[in-house]
Amino acid sequence: MLRNLTRRLLGACLGLTLGILPASAQQSGDGSQPSTGKNASAGLPDDSVAKTKPAGSPYVELDSWIYPAIERLAALGYVHAEFLGMRPWTRVECARLIQRAGSEIDSGHAASSEAARLQDELKKEFSAEMDALAGGENRVIRLESLYANLTGIDGTPLNDSYHFGQTIVNNYGRPYQEGFNSWDGFSGYATAGRFTVYVRGEYQHAPSAPAYSLPVREVIAAVDNNPLLSATPVPTTNQFRLLDTYVSANVANWDLTFGKQSLWWGPGDDSALLFSDNAAPIYMARASRIAPFRLPWIFRWLGPMKWDLFYGQLSGNQYPPRPMIHGEKISFKPTDNLELGFSRTTEFGGVGRALTAGAIINSYFSFSSSVGYNASQNPGKRTGGFDFNYKVPYVRKWLMVYAEALSADDPSPLDAPRRAAVNSGIYMPRLPGVPKLDLRVEAGYTDTPAADPRPIGGEFVYWEQFYHDLYTNDGNLIGTWIGRQGQGIQAQSTYWFSPRNSLQFGYRHAKVASDFVPGGETLNDGSVKFDWWIRHDVSVSAFVQYEKWLAPILTPTAQTNWTSSVEVTFWPRSWNW
Repeated sequence: MLRNLTRRLLGACLGLTLGILPASAQQSGDGSQPSTGKNASAGLPDDSVAKTKPAGSPYVELDSWIYPAIERLAALGYVHAEFLGMRPWTRVECARLIQRAGSEIDSGHAASSEAARLQDELKKEFSAEMDALAGGENRVIRLESLYANLTGIDGTPLNDSYHFGQTIVNNYGRPYQEGFNSWDGFSGYATAGRFTVYVRGEYQHAPSAPAYSLPVREVIAAVDNNPLLSATPVPTTNQFRLLDTYVSANVANWDLTFGKQSLWWGPGDDSALLFSDNAAPIYMARASRIAPFRLPWIFRWLGPMKWDLFYGQLSGNQYPPRPMIHGEKISFKPTDNLELGFSRTTEFGGVGRALTAGAIINSYFSFSSSVGYNASQNPGKRTGGFDFNYKVPYVRKWLMVYAEALSADDPSPLDAPRRAAVNSGIYMPRLPGVPKLDLRVEAGYTDTPAADPRPIGGEFVYWEQFYHDLYTNDGNLIGTWIGRQGQGIQAQSTYWFSPRNSLQFGYRHAKVASDFVPGGETLNDGSVKFDWWIRHDVSVSAFVQYEKWLAPILTPTAQTNWTSSVEVTFWPRSWNW
């Protein structure tokens, strides 16, 4: 039933996009004719960004309040140059978006008081970056945040994203177990002209947990095609860990970074198939276009475009140890209301497969598969992706639809959609009569309907015959929390007291196929989250979640747990130097 719901939701999204696009592609905004000059398509002048002074700035953390605020502005129709499928964004990128939104709101076209409130709050946040874009000095030292989080879990949680799922998702791979957990950290950065140094680190504590029973370890060994694990309990965690920590330089509107970084490649907010913050940041060298640009000649019709490329190493893998990963993504905005993204990642190398020049070249250009290829020139495991988001005609300021797909064996999910994993969703930035209330629903599956042979046994999406820990970093999936051969749905509704203060209600449901986990698995949870800024430099976040799950291989009866957390964050001011 859930899979049928997901397919219908995806079909509706694709139908709206492909069926209405030919007529609506000639329109802009709410139906007016587009301009034909330099500002056509996504409201971007061709050369404006090239004339600004190069300004370095850090990336906005993926868990920041800034993304939902800008996304609401975009969904309301006042931001046109955002690329939702390619995050994080630098602070300078955000400042450019707010500047363009502000000019439209201030011109009198905006009738939405909600949009004006969002703009005012974001202008305060990015005032320094706006000054730098205007030619001001860009020399800043900022202790961005100091935070303390206390999380208690009463009952047995799920904490194995590669097999049984997670109680806490999209949380930078932080450790947690039943009992008292905590993470206390800081973030800060320094900029000087085009250069930036950013550091985020935290001390993490999690209790110990017993080892899996012998029957569970035998199942894991069988589905992963690995040796039997030893009966080793999970030790107590007390560690200091760096999260996003890197150096960067703005070179010709490309941000070149090196260090530990997080990515979110997908149009949704609850799940991303190709890359998310469900796992810890990975070590990578990255080049990201931070200002959209156009191709010349007839390719200008593709509209503004952005690229993101990285080359990194995964940690914590055993089969094989130390694999490498690289990824490339390109996104276009043919109209103000449509974004298309094409992406690919490749996991390659690792112990047993040397990093020769041939292997690296083949990882980009070979048409052969990972298995059965010359080991010294093996191209690795390639994974293709496609995504779109679209503001629906006639209700552009009320409804956005989006979807993404991942292909495990095909060059692109567009080649064989029935063999692709899919995640799709709708977003309503306001509900009729309640402009401060939004709604988001996402549904997806990795249990693809046409995977061959059947039964899959978990050996398709996020698994490969050589890379048995595929797509994991420090034991957590870097893709969706739905996991291997699963399906899930998540719904959230948020009431926005202000751009920073909100009350959110959420529901999540997930299932794992019985031919992967014997007896299958079902998970349901409901949650409430409250975010409030006590004053301009102190915020409090409270979260409560009730979860019920059943996995006969783990326990014969249904299990429940309560997760509650409180986080207090201090946001100091910045200093110019």
